[in-house]
Amino acid sequence: MSQTIVLGTILENTAKRIGAKTALVYGESHISFAALDENSNRFANALLKLGIKTGDRVAMLQNSSPEFVAVFFGIMKVGAIAVPLDTRYVADELVSLFNDCTPVLVVSEDALLESLLKALPKSPSLNHIITVGETAPGQYLKYDKILADNSSGSVKAKINPDDIALISYTGGPTFHPHGVALSHRNLITEVVSSIETFEQTENDVFMLFALPMYHCFGLVAVLLASIYTGNKIVIVAGTGRSIESFMETIEREKGTVYCGVPYIYSLMINVARRVGVKYDLSSLRLLASGGAPLEPIVIKQFRQYFNIDIRDIYGQTESICHCTAMPIHGTGKIGSSGKTLRCWEMKIFDESDKEVPSGTEGEIVLRGPVMTCFWNHPELTASVLRHGWLHTGDVGWMDKEGYLFITARQRRMIVLKGQNIFPSDIEAVLETHPAVAEAKAGGVIDLVRGETIKAWVRLKPGAVVTDHELRQYCQGRMADYKLPREIEFVDVIPPEIPLWRRRQYTEADAKLAALD
Repeated sequence: MSQTIVLGTILENTAKRIGAKTALVYGESHISFAALDENSNRFANALLKLGIKTGDRVAMLQNSSPEFVAVFFGIMKVGAIAVPLDTRYVADELVSLFNDCTPVLVVSEDALLESLLKALPKSPSLNHIITVGETAPGQYLKYDKILADNSSGSVKAKINPDDIALISYTGGPTFHPHGVALSHRNLITEVVSSIETFEQTENDVFMLFALPMYHCFGLVAVLLASIYTGNKIVIVAGTGRSIESFMETIEREKGTVYCGVPYIYSLMINVARRVGVKYDLSSLRLLASGGAPLEPIVIKQFRQYFNIDIRDIYGQTESICHCTAMPIHGTGKIGSSGKTLRCWEMKIFDESDKEVPSGTEGEIVLRGPVMTCFWNHPELTASVLRHGWLHTGDVGWMDKEGYLFITARQRRMIVLKGQNIFPSDIEAVLETHPAVAEAKAGGVIDLVRGETIKAWVRLKPGAVVTDHELRQYCQGRMADYKLPREIEFVDVIPPEIPLWRRRQYTEADAKLAALD
């Protein structure tokens, strides 16, 4: 497999090689590599007409879809920088992000326009809005019309492999954002290593469910790797799609690979425990789990019900996607996140940035195709990229064979269903309520979800408000997944909220989790 070092050529090369083959299955639609390539060219030519140039930021408010793929590769082909955003962000969050990366254009699905339009008055950098769908007001550029009005001829932009291709905002709080900037070269290096590690071929059928393309895991390990390889992606799309519909789709489409977060595997176990295994999943050759540590009890129970092993991986946005993986053959070491991919080097450092012996706990540090920087934050970049090593803020140990075991977290961060949430986002919203004097948020360990969110709130003297009223207040001021599940009113805010530290779960824990 030859290595391409500019993202805009991946789709073009695969389309030339196997253009008629199905690239995406989306509902009843089967979209070929050739069709995706042509649509991305039309979008790229439209961007050039709008004056979009190398280095301009183009924000994307889109869920996983054929349109997402065409837009993303259109951005890559003109040398602009794609900024895929979580589609659950509300207006205040969008304003904060737009003011950080200053996009000149945003592509939005019609259904997401409400939050976007509220953000526009405070987002002076935005010059153009392109809508995807049929219900948006007529004053905005329409994606379908752009495709109809522009050439499908290829775009020849001058792009340096070390130019920034992507800014991802899963690397920090939304209200004080620090976007992770990733180059073409580093993204391609990671894609090739992931393909090699997963032994990915044109014959694979990758299932995409509950892992959006706007997230680096879905974008890199699923979309980009599949486009590079030439294998099919089946998008299980739409809100409200159940775990059972996902498993039914695997059976129907003969899915071979699924990358997901531990939460999805826990839900699959709970369904199997409740109604039995009703679907034939024997076509699957690989299940990978990332976004949060995969607990051994989940691996054990999943194997018990489905006779398939789940392979844990580890990574973060600053390291593009995943830098480790459990071996895909054999059982590996349960409780470990595996060994490093070929393009990565990993060590465990103490507080003085000195390497510790194998078996000793410390901070996980990485060297390889790491991020270029935190966008517009040189001091923060320097604090995590020290002496050639990315300091992850995660804690673990490595054995003599190089297997990584994750044990704790140094950063104030909550991981809920594989989604990174920064407590400062929740605190910032709560403290704007007129009754709240002070607030602090933290994570509560949960086997199925990883963590849930709890907030401690101190009210102003004489103020009265209920936890239900506070949650209602937060609704619409932050993405819904950040809403606290529990609010405790206190006279004194706890000085420190314990950071996540891994614990051992038992069969009894698993049974209780199934009832939750």
